[in-house]
Amino acid sequence: MSESAKTLTSSAEFDSTAYIDAIGEAARTSAAAMARASTSEKNAALIGIARKIENSREAILSANAEDVANAAGLDKAFVDRLLLDEKRISAMAEGLRIIAELADPIGETTELCYRPTGIQIGKMRVPLGVVGVIYESRPNVTADAAALCLKAGNSAILRGGSEALLSNAAIAKCIRAGLDEAGLPQAAVQVLDTIDRSAVGALLRAHEWVDVIVPRGGKSLIRRVMDEAKMPVIKHLDGVCHVFIEEHADLKKAFDVAVNSKTQRYGTCNTMETLLVADPISAAVLPSLIHAYCEAGVELRGCPATCAIDSRVNPAAEEDWFEEYLAPILAIRIVDDLDDAIDHIRRYGSQHTDSIVTEDLGAGRRFLSEVDSSSVMLNASTRFADGFEYGLGAEIGISTDKFHARGPVGLTGLTSQKWIVIGDGHVRT
Repeated sequence: MSESAKTLTSSAEFDSTAYIDAIGEAARTSAAAMARASTSEKNAALIGIARKIENSREAILSANAEDVANAAGLDKAFVDRLLLDEKRISAMAEGLRIIAELADPIGETTELCYRPTGIQIGKMRVPLGVVGVIYESRPNVTADAAALCLKAGNSAILRGGSEALLSNAAIAKCIRAGLDEAGLPQAAVQVLDTIDRSAVGALLRAHEWVDVIVPRGGKSLIRRVMDEAKMPVIKHLDGVCHVFIEEHADLKKAFDVAVNSKTQRYGTCNTMETLLVADPISAAVLPSLIHAYCEAGVELRGCPATCAIDSRVNPAAEEDWFEEYLAPILAIRIVDDLDDAIDHIRRYGSQHTDSIVTEDLGAGRRFLSEVDSSSVMLNASTRFADGFEYGLGAEIGISTDKFHARGPVGLTGLTSQKWIVIGDGHVRT
């Protein structure tokens, strides 16, 4: 733990407002520098940060091991999100390099046209300014969020969870070094080095410094941000994701998609939490799926018709259809048809990610059109709802809102547009 973190954590007189004001002012100043930074300067910083992370993997792993040891006793999904290993560190560096290769959105001008008066108008893409990110567990978010904010010409204030304090500090050191080598201000990315919870409240009130807040974590964190933030929020509250196996589904595709959507990784927001199966195909598809889930150690909770197929399925309660388990637990419901499946998703879903497995093109098109979620899929695992898989390089989060950004939020989601007007001495008459 850094000396400042020790002081801030132990001090009974910690002034969170003054602390955030100092960080916010530095971020605002840095945002002006980032807005005019060239693409080559930003890319040099990203590549430099990637190299620093790779060269510092031993220090990062050591810090993470201490964080994981301090988290002993917490649930497996939580520890999985906290854990770093060689593969995840390499993925962090790869994500930084991929973002460096992406087209720079800043300065992109679109919709240029001449008006009858002779002026030319259009829209120019610009940074948001200062982006605050509050997140839990996953220390890789520190690198991902920093990279996306930097490439989009923003400065960032990052507040990771106390459980990952040492891991985040080790990654932040690499970020500062990469920025400095590229000639960009180190304050363009600041990671809060206190675990004092009052700092979160102060950050959420700091609308004069912070232009937008992005929360990533559990429902209680996101609810708090929604309730207290004095600036716009990009967020999703729940990830109650569905796979619907329609009666015209290919059985092999259905099996593969349904198993992968649940078991590839349990503690993520795009993991399937409810499996819906059309009644005409249920007897053909569910026995093998139930066996596969039980073999993987997944607890099953089902409707009466599902329970009748296999005694290993426990009866589901009404609240199970609303539940984001983030654990090896799955709810299964047999539905009448496509309309019944869509109605179920409309009632119980969270507008995050939902998928249909079918060979009926008409049913697939209806599902894609009528299911009102940020990602809707045909014959694909819900686990693909991810910024990296969508070609965004990485994501700063997933939004289930309908304004500004929806779905995985990458570079474009961290920018805005302004109108530009070009004249030649034109005046309005």
